[in-house]
Parts: sequence; C-alpha cells; structure tokens
Amino acid sequence: MQSLRSNSVVIKLLTYSNELSEGKPLYVSSNSLPVKALNREPAGHSFHSAALKLRGCAKKVVEDKEDTSSASPKKVANDVEDIPSYETYKNSSSNKGKKKKNKSGKEVKEQHDHYALLGLGSLRYLATEDQIRKSYRDAALKHHPDKLAAALLLTEESEEAKEAKKEAIESHFKLIQEAYEVLMDKTKRRIFDSTDEFDDEVPSECAPKDFFKVFGPAFKRNARWSVNTRVPDLGDENTPVKEVDSYYNFWYAFKSWREFPEEEEHDLEEADSREEKRWMERENARKTQKARKEEYARIRTLVDNAYKKDPRIVKRKEEEKAKKQAKKDEKVMAKKKLEEEAAAAIEEERRRKEEEAKLAAEAAQQQKKNKEKEKKLRSKERSRLRTLAAPVLSQRLLGISVAYVEDLCMSLNTEQLRKLCDKMENKEGMKLAKVLKNGNNDETESEEEEVVEAKQNGHVEANGFATQSPRAAAMV
Repeated sequence: MQSLRSNSVVIKLLTYSNELSEGKPLYVSSNSLPVKALNREPAGHSFHSAALKLRGCAKKVVEDKEDTSSASPKKVANDVEDIPSYETYKNSSSNKGKKKKNKSGKEVKEQHDHYALLGLGSLRYLATEDQIRKSYRDAALKHHPDKLAAALLLTEESEEAKEAKKEAIESHFKLIQEAYEVLMDKTKRRIFDSTDEFDDEVPSECAPKDFFKVFGPAFKRNARWSVNTRVPDLGDENTPVKEVDSYYNFWYAFKSWREFPEEEEHDLEEADSREEKRWMERENARKTQKARKEEYARIRTLVDNAYKKDPRIVKRKEEEKAKKQAKKDEKVMAKKKLEEEAAAAIEEERRRKEEEAKLAAEAAQQQKKNKEKEKKLRSKERSRLRTLAAPVLSQRLLGISVAYVEDLCMSLNTEQLRKLCDKMENKEGMKLAKVLKNGNNDETESEEEEVVEAKQNGHVEANGFATQSPRAAAMV
C-alpha cells in the first residue's frame, strides 16, 4: 500500500500484492461515498480513483502515475471522473422502484434530490444562497456536456452506447440547472424543503435526567419550520425560569412555513374546464388546511409533552404547590385560631354568666337574709309600738283605737316605727297620746309646740278673737 498525504489527511492507495499470484480473490474497501456511473459500479483502482477525485486529490494521483504519456486513449478516458447517476433522494436502494403515497393513498410524483445534485446533501435546508451559487458554478463547470462528452464518448464503441452516454450527460446537466432554479426560488425551495425527509416523531416519555437529550433534538428538528428564524434555545437545568417561560411562549405561538404539496389530491393541469379547476383548487386547499391543522397539533403535542416533563417546570410547579399548601395551611391555622378564640370567648362568656348568676344568687340570698332581718326588726318595732301604745289604749285618750295603732304598724316602715317609738319613750298621758296621734308627722308636732308656746306667751283665742294677755300687751 502506498500513501498520499493531502490536506493533512493520509489516503491509502491500492497496489497489487503477491497474494494475487496464486489467483486468490482480494477484497478491498474504501471510506469514500458510493458512486454510480452509467449503471456500473467502479471497482478496484477505478473505485479508488473516484474516491480520490471526490476528495480533490485526483490531479496529484494522475501526476504520480508513471508513463501516463504512453497510455492508450481508452486508459486515459478511464481516469476521467465518471458521471454519477443520482437517484431521487426518496428512492434509495431499499425502496427502489416504489412510489411515494400521500396520506390519502394517492401516488405522488417523485423529484430529484436538488441538494445532492449540487453537492449540498449534508447541508440541505441550512445551505445559504451564496453556497448554492458557488456549488452550482462548480457543478456546472464539472458536468458541462461540452467538457465531458468528448472524453466519455471514447469509452463507448457502439453508436447506441455513445448516444445513451450523451443523453445521460445532458440529462444530468439539466437536473443541475433545475436544482439551481428550484433552490434559488424561495417559494419553490420552501415547497421542496417541506417534502424533504423529516422525522415527525414526537417524544412523550423520558426520565427527568434525559429530558434535554430527548426533547432538545426534537425541538431543533422542528425549528427548521419556524417563520421566525430567531428560535430560542431550550437551555439546561440552570436556565432562569423567566427564560424557560419565554421559550415555551415562543413554541406555543409557533408559526410554521411548512407546505404540504403532497396532500394536493388533484392535478390542476388535468382539469377539463375552469369550474373543475376551481373545484380542484378548493379541494386541494381543504386538504392542505387539514394537513396544516394536523401539523400544528403535532407541534402543540410536542410542546405539551415537553412542558409536562421539563424538570424546571416541574420544580416550579412543586414550589408553587408548596406555597399554595403553605397558604392553605396558614388559612387553616388562622381559621382554627379564630375558632379557638371564639370558643375561648364563649367559654369566657359562660364563666362570666356563671359568675354573674352566682353573684346574683348570693345577692338574692343576701337580700333574702336582709328582708328576713328587716322583717324581724319591723316586727320588733311593731311590738314595741303596741307596748308603748297600750296605756293610751287603756285610757282611751284622744280617741285612739287599736285599729289606729295597727294601721300605724302596717303603714310605717321600720325606721319610722323606730323614730315614733323613740318619741313615745319616757312620755305619759296626753303627751304620749299626742305623739301617737300625730304618728310620725314632725310638722304637726311642731305646730302644736308653737300653739303651746303661744299660750304660754299670753295669746288666747276666745270666741273666735285673738286676745293678748296683759303681760303681752304691756310688752307691746
């Protein structure tokens, strides 16, 4: 094996070995991309030459070969890169010969892989317009019919083979031009990108530790359909909650530019009349609208699943739940405290009422005792009055009767009885009768005293005329 160093990459070159002398087969392989050329697979040195040309090392290899000037025209022609036969990107070797069907079951016309034709198969929808222009110029120069036809036609002997080769070259060059036209037109490119291979799978379950590994790529895949090219990043477990909310707000308001041309059931070119064409347009629009709704439902499901499983959202929900529970517990405790305070107030009121009832009972008992005591004192004073009035009743002075005395006993209170009895003490005869007659009337007694005093001073009333005693007259 010989080696060629190009761009700091070591490439092993195939050479013959002694193992072939015995006729045994030798199996070799290369890390280059598989290339098809006119329904023939390059093998051996031809395969390796194609691989080197794809890596940009073809010229150096040709210069290193010995006796290239003496090579036959046929051998020189073999060193020219073969024309790759590009199948549709949706018709790989595993499904070759099959036709794609849309959701309604109708067969959809396959189209060539425009990105692969321009050498942008790895970039695809991420390719910029400048990259598309540069790749188109390189591919056009590389596969122009005027450049390849003369050399490739030398490898074919029959006219039919030469014509087929020429048609293949022209067809491939037309495909390159078509790819450039499609990819440079924004509307056509959007339709083409919408029909490109895409993983529509929506993850639903994952462990909390695998959330970013599972849902991160899913969001990145679907971000290609965003009308707004500034798509926020999912972040990590340390992303602030505010940015997380902003991220989900973006996806919940997601606007998609994805088209669904495969859902158009009717081909407008097949319409026989204007009315039929309009009907086809309405039916296609209805089918497309239904597909858009399904697409938005799919995106919404992705966002909902992620929102439910996002550990940052779960953590915030748990914190909010804990706060709500704390507030609920606080309300319960406050309510319980109010109930306890109300119960304490009721108990205090009950105790107060019991105390008041007890005091009232004691007061009533005391009042009862006082009444009994008052009754005894009144009975004692009544007995005393009866005793003091006995001489007056026995002598029948001033017409005082027993009924009069009893009336005094019943009408006068204890204090009045006591005062009356005190006045009657140490008095006899008429004085006693007069005091008893007046009862407890102090004014009557004072009037009588004034009359007595007037009599003593000489005032005498006779026959209705007041006369003065001689002594009083002399004084005047």
